[in-house]
Amino acid sequence: MKNVPETVKDSAEIVTISRTEYNEYLALKTQNAELSRQVEWFLEQLRLARQKRFGSSSEQSQYDGWEQPNLFNEAELFADEAVPEPELTDVKPHVRKKRRETKDSLPENLPVETTEHFLPDQERTCPVCNDELQIIGKTVQRRLKIIPASAVILEDIYYTYACRTCEKTGTEVPVLRTPQRNNVIKGSFASPEAVAHIITQKFVMGAPLYRQEKSFQRQGITLSRQTLSNWVLKSTADWLEPIYHELHRRLCARQVLHGDETTLQVLREPGKSAQSKSYMWLYRTSGDTGQPIILYEYQPDRKARRPAEFLKGFSGYLHTDGYSGYHNLPGSITVVGCWAHARRKFNEALKALPEKDRGGSLALRGKRYCDALFDLEKQLAACPTERRYEKRQELAKPMLEAFSAWLRAQNVPAAL
Repeated sequence: MKNVPETVKDSAEIVTISRTEYNEYLALKTQNAELSRQVEWFLEQLRLARQKRFGSSSEQSQYDGWEQPNLFNEAELFADEAVPEPELTDVKPHVRKKRRETKDSLPENLPVETTEHFLPDQERTCPVCNDELQIIGKTVQRRLKIIPASAVILEDIYYTYACRTCEKTGTEVPVLRTPQRNNVIKGSFASPEAVAHIITQKFVMGAPLYRQEKSFQRQGITLSRQTLSNWVLKSTADWLEPIYHELHRRLCARQVLHGDETTLQVLREPGKSAQSKSYMWLYRTSGDTGQPIILYEYQPDRKARRPAEFLKGFSGYLHTDGYSGYHNLPGSITVVGCWAHARRKFNEALKALPEKDRGGSLALRGKRYCDALFDLEKQLAACPTERRYEKRQELAKPMLEAFSAWLRAQNVPAAL
């Protein structure tokens, strides 16, 4: 039955072609549809990449429509006759607005150094009657003075005592020594204040040790970065690691935790190039705790056994993103998803569409479901835990059920 003519109907005419040509036509039609779908997908990725690079990173939503700035009716939109006009100050020969107040302020708890400025004695004579001028007022000018970190040498002197009477009588002379305090690092001249300053500068202020070395040199203090490194590592091992382990124990005793991880580069790591990825894992308590705990753990990879090892002994809910490694944890850990990550996918899909197609898109519909849940959570933020649970069952649960039903009804094509 090869090359049997086939009839192809067209709006203008009917053309008869062979079976082979007809099959080629169908194959080309399918290929064209697939290529069109791929082109559209790549265009979406291009729009999304441009948005991530040049657009706003905010994920805030407006519930009455797509986030489009009002270019022409801005005055009508934001006008409010109930808002009073700013006060005006008459300054001859013109009128100007009162200077805008700044949010910067000088703390009231800082010590105050007062310096009084008087006119010299020879200038306190009245130019009219030559009588002595008297103080009738004053103007106070306040400025902020910042004193850079200063260094001093702490010198501890421990005295030794003996009995002079026993010494004179020739009997055994007792000798007593004042007990010495232990240094923060044994055998080192580092003080707790110095170590705390170096660690704070490095890990809070982001000042590397080689910059701190140069800073100390400008103050006339010779401290090599090797010495600074030794101080950081030794004090961390002796004083901070026990605190970390205790916080880890308390963290795993909670019922709800949050987890996440991010990439970083580590220089001169054995067996790895400087360009390879390493990971910093973060675990923290939930927002309802009175004593929040946030712990970081460095690992050279992103294997699923990393959170399993860290959370050994934990039993409860772990709030994470969609990384599959979290779903291989022991059965005592229930992994719950992050709504911020879920909404972000709808937001990215929305930004990947042409603007003309965003208004009635499925991406916008899905994002609005998430926005409604976020809006409800904002309203319940100040409620006690029990009350928040009741309102979630009453208000959020129907939203989630409707959202779930809507999602299951969609026929979403697989990603390329």
